[in-house]
Amino acid sequence: MIGKLRYYRIVWVVAPLILMACKDVIPKKEETIKAKQEVAVKDTVEASEPIKQTTPLKLLADTTFVRLADYSEDFYYDLRYATTNNFLKSQVYDCPECYTRVKTAKALLKANDELMEKGYKIKFFDCYRPNSVQYKMWEIVPNPQYVANPVKGSIHNKGGAVDITLATLEGRELDMGTDFDFFGKRAYHDNYDLPQEILENRKLLKETMEAHGFWSIRTEWWHYNLSSATNDKIANFKWECTN
Repeated sequence: MIGKLRYYRIVWVVAPLILMACKDVIPKKEETIKAKQEVAVKDTVEASEPIKQTTPLKLLADTTFVRLADYSEDFYYDLRYATTNNFLKSQVYDCPECYTRVKTAKALLKANDELMEKGYKIKFFDCYRPNSVQYKMWEIVPNPQYVANPVKGSIHNKGGAVDITLATLEGRELDMGTDFDFFGKRAYHDNYDLPQEILENRKLLKETMEAHGFWSIRTEWWHYNLSSATNDKIANFKWECTN
């Protein structure tokens, strides 16, 4: 009997101590949930990356330079002056990019939308050209028949001229009779001694571009100037090469 009383007395004293110890070790249910939530939020923030957004053209001044590819994936590019496949036989751009001023970009987007309805897209050979590059071109070919004098500048230097052709939605270039930068009568707009298909292809390009504010050069079927860019200032903006 005495032994049993001693046992109950020990249990009575020790049991509360065990319960208190367990209370300190095992967290409450809501405390466990709160800790997991804090860790999850922290990890999410650290793993996230900033979202790059392109400012809408309507919010930019018409004279701002923009990268055309940032505003449409519906163009083709073969920027020849970033290669040696040009009449200069020299690479004068560090990397291929097509920049124009905002007003030029707006007109090009509208022209391309119209052409896409007919099954074609604009393909670019050249866009904005820094004036420093114009000087390089002049050093290689100092002939105003082929290269604009850099002192007066080209409308390319103003962000208002483009050298282009047409391609099908599948990417096949239309036959325009000559390659880009072919300097001869066969490239003239008023040369009608050409196959009908070529004349129709040039007519489609010319009429579409003129309907959206561009004018052409008689001797170059590929060259188009935005009318409202004629009096803009010559620029020497240079784009960054990412590669």
